[in-house]
Amino acid sequence: MDDEFVVGTWHYVLAKHAKAMCSLERELGEKHGIGPSEFEVLDRIVQHDRKLRVQELCDEVHLSQSALSRVIARLEKAELVTRGVCSSDRRGVFVCITDEGRARHAAALSTHRAVLHQIFDDASVPAPERV
Repeated sequence: MDDEFVVGTWHYVLAKHAKAMCSLERELGEKHGIGPSEFEVLDRIVQHDRKLRVQELCDEVHLSQSALSRVIARLEKAELVTRGVCSSDRRGVFVCITDEGRARHAAALSTHRAVLHQIFDDASVPAPERV
């Protein structure tokens, strides 16, 4: 692969990511009162169907531990998740989704998926050409 193709692909990925994040921020915020990061945390917990350690979430949502901690604090304040200490390892912190969190996630799911389809179903944008 040559540099021009790799850089062109990178620019394409960045543009799609920026467009998706802006649309998700607007749509999820206006319709459901949560941001994309909050939705991702709820979505991962729902997908796993169990409580998750903060470190597991950190690996999956691609946020720093401090940024994830702030997201979890906002979700906890909104009563969408709860935090608990692991009984076998006092250093471990688990995050559990509440019934309200499941309801908010379910309500926001179709909005989230619609935005992603709108961004990524666009076959009219060609991938960068090889030179």
